[in-house]
Amino acid sequence: MLDLGGGRYLTLPAVDTSEAEKFAQAAASAWIDFHRAELGKEDVAVQCILQALQALKVPDAYPAACRVSPLARDAADLNNRVLSKLNAEAVGNRAMSRVAPITAFASDPNAAREAAIDVFVEAQLHRWKGFFDTVESMPLTPEQRLAVVIDEDATLVLAGAGSGKTSVITAKAAYLVKAGIREPSELLLLAFAKDAATEMSERFEAKCGVAVAARTFHALAYEIIGEVEGEKPPLAPTATDDKAFLSLVKEILRHIVATASEVAQTVIGWFAGFFDEFPTEWDFKTKHHWYAQIESRNLRTLQGETVNGFEELLIANWLFRNGIAYEYEPSYEHELEKTGRRAYTPDFRLIESGVYIEHFGVRKRRNRDGEEELTTAPYVDRDEYLAGMDWKRKVHAEHDTVLVETFSWERDEGRLLEALAKKLEPHVTLRPISDIEIYDCVAEVGAVDSFTSLMGTFLRHFMNGGYRVKDCSEKARRLKMGKRAEAFLKIFEAVFREYQSRLGDRIDFEDMVNRATALVESGRYQSPFRHILVDEFQDISTGRAKLLQALKRQHFDTKVFAVGDDWQSIYRFAGSDIHIMRNFGAEFGGTFAGATGVHRTVDLGRTFRSVDKIALAARRFVLRNPAQITKTVIPAGESDEPSIRIAWTRRDNGEKALNDAVAALAATEGKGGGKPSILILGRYRFLRPDVARLQRQNPGATITFKTIHSSKGLEADHVIILGADNAKMGFPSMIVDDPLLSLVSPEVEPYPNAEERRVMYVAVTRARRTVTILASEARPSVFVEELMKEAEFGVVVPQEAQKHTHTCPGCGGRLLHMAGKDGRDWYRCEHVKLCGSRMPACPACGIGLPIHSRISGDLVCGNCGVTQPGCPSCKAGWLVERRGRYGAFLGCVRFPDCDGKAKLQTGARHAARARSQRH
Repeated sequence: MLDLGGGRYLTLPAVDTSEAEKFAQAAASAWIDFHRAELGKEDVAVQCILQALQALKVPDAYPAACRVSPLARDAADLNNRVLSKLNAEAVGNRAMSRVAPITAFASDPNAAREAAIDVFVEAQLHRWKGFFDTVESMPLTPEQRLAVVIDEDATLVLAGAGSGKTSVITAKAAYLVKAGIREPSELLLLAFAKDAATEMSERFEAKCGVAVAARTFHALAYEIIGEVEGEKPPLAPTATDDKAFLSLVKEILRHIVATASEVAQTVIGWFAGFFDEFPTEWDFKTKHHWYAQIESRNLRTLQGETVNGFEELLIANWLFRNGIAYEYEPSYEHELEKTGRRAYTPDFRLIESGVYIEHFGVRKRRNRDGEEELTTAPYVDRDEYLAGMDWKRKVHAEHDTVLVETFSWERDEGRLLEALAKKLEPHVTLRPISDIEIYDCVAEVGAVDSFTSLMGTFLRHFMNGGYRVKDCSEKARRLKMGKRAEAFLKIFEAVFREYQSRLGDRIDFEDMVNRATALVESGRYQSPFRHILVDEFQDISTGRAKLLQALKRQHFDTKVFAVGDDWQSIYRFAGSDIHIMRNFGAEFGGTFAGATGVHRTVDLGRTFRSVDKIALAARRFVLRNPAQITKTVIPAGESDEPSIRIAWTRRDNGEKALNDAVAALAATEGKGGGKPSILILGRYRFLRPDVARLQRQNPGATITFKTIHSSKGLEADHVIILGADNAKMGFPSMIVDDPLLSLVSPEVEPYPNAEERRVMYVAVTRARRTVTILASEARPSVFVEELMKEAEFGVVVPQEAQKHTHTCPGCGGRLLHMAGKDGRDWYRCEHVKLCGSRMPACPACGIGLPIHSRISGDLVCGNCGVTQPGCPSCKAGWLVERRGRYGAFLGCVRFPDCDGKAKLQTGARHAARARSQRH
């Protein structure tokens, strides 16, 4: 019987006990010898790993994933093969203690690496303190110092507006050289703009006394092509000039219209709105929201006038294309008797034939009895609308004028224009205008520019990502993007083909980057770079990212150090893709202990520019989009005064509003007691004011104008933002986030106005002390409404204007106070053309507006408190004395929009007069 320990015994039948014990001793001895032998075979490996682990405790270089990963692999391999199978009784406690650090490291290599990083960073921050204190004019902040010392396989530095990103990237390059980590020739400094690259080179040489040429991505790509192929191909002139590029796209579009009849029809159809999925009146719950939608679209016809509805736009453009001259909303040719209605203006009058066209917003539906009836939009009084239709028919019948009627239900059935053509056939002769003539008309009124911008953006993304038209078409079908996408891709394919033809043997920037990437990936170009430092990383495009990845893959220890701010990613039109920065680890990170995408992120946080009420408000505003990377913001200082203000503009006072804002800011004191600097920003170049005049009128300030995109990197005491209106080319612009761009982007940004929100962030954070936003009082943009609505933004709104703003009784929009030239003020609806509601001010004070009181039923002026008798019909107007066919009576001030009336009681006239005299 053999004692197996633990109360277990083994009986070997027919075996002598002494022999069995000898066997057991021999087996145990062999087992011990085997384990010791196996451990002995790995003695060198054990010794090497132990030495490496010991060195890792006090590292002489940053323990990046690429440096520590081989050690982690060796330790894991040794542990799996041998150490995990050792028995303490066999090899002894001393041997087990010796290999314990290896088994611990193999089970949790991340803990050891993180501990090593902490030790290294602390030592480097202490050792290089003097350098960090003096490398820039001001000592680096703790966050900037950490960014310089961190040296992971991939490091992303989040550098918010005014946080000193240029200082960080320059200090990083200088540190790498001075610390002996890299030779200057092993550094690749990349910027997106030539000026930024030049500044980076100059600052590096000033810090290190060694010349390192910072490059733009395009200069690097050109250099790679020249080195491998022996010569550099000629560069297209449009490659370095965005304006020239867009002009070329516009020229190509015209060429296509002039030479390719099939595509020309599609181009003209695009501008005519034939491919647009316009909303209908039935998609909105109130007139106000419908009117706001119409106004924001700026529905301009091929002929150049603006119309009041999407279906009217289709009709107008069909008439124009077919050479049928028309007037839009003319006065009816016959004088009508007083009808209690507004002046009659039919939708269209055909000039040659005198035929009138009325488009009626009605649909068909079957009621419960199976009878067909006409319906109107939810917010429209059906009976009143149908009565209006009958009245118009009677007017034309009585005056013997020809009326052609079209209906919304015809559009629903997809035959609006077909039906129109059939109805007009007896009255007109079609004389279709040539496509090129139409194109030139459209170009003349500026309608081609936004399409050119969209086409140029799409072209750059298409080339950057190496897409095919077939791929885009399949994606459009998968996303059910409809006939608009189909038409666009048909035009784009022709544009792209002509663009490539015109390039000939020249290359543009997209071609250049793609060709250079192919040379790196094939190994024909051997990269000398071990550290790649990239400025303004938020502007990275797919093509540029592929070039970086190809360079990084050539050497296992190549590091990518990227500095950027996803909050300032505003160059989608030039091909930038924000998703690359948001997925930085997956794109450029290393591997360690089975994990991929290993990288470090450093948040600089501190801003040296904006005070708290600007910096923190801008942070809250941009982070409304949950996809933005959250960053800490430490303001440059605190302000006791409000820093963001709204200034209202109207059609007739925009220039005065700007003059007043500039004059008020020019009277303040600038930095260090000098002149205050005022930076005027516009979303578009056409918003540029007369800066020279403003400067002459305000010599005590320095005044400049920039588009927001060209203002990046600039700062001023005060910023004025122009044109924050709800319009197609307002702010936010409605032409930048076209869904078509999703066909050449890896991901769509689902948040509304995502890039435009970042453009606003850039604009606001140019300011050190104050921001003034000029916005249409009638149609403020959604950004302005958001800033006003939330108290946390601390935005100051003109209280006087707000106090005199009321709800329009006609459409639910806003009634705006208008100063009368004769001292008699009045109010008009914000939708001045579509609604047109008007009301006089209070007859007592001439300023306020009487508002309905739920208690008394009368109307009480909010300004003077005088009561007016409420109209029994509309509840919004009040009764005033009028004279009619049968004498004096009380009628609503909103006539003819409201025909409410009441009998004039005895003594009421005298009371009304007495009340007026008292006030």
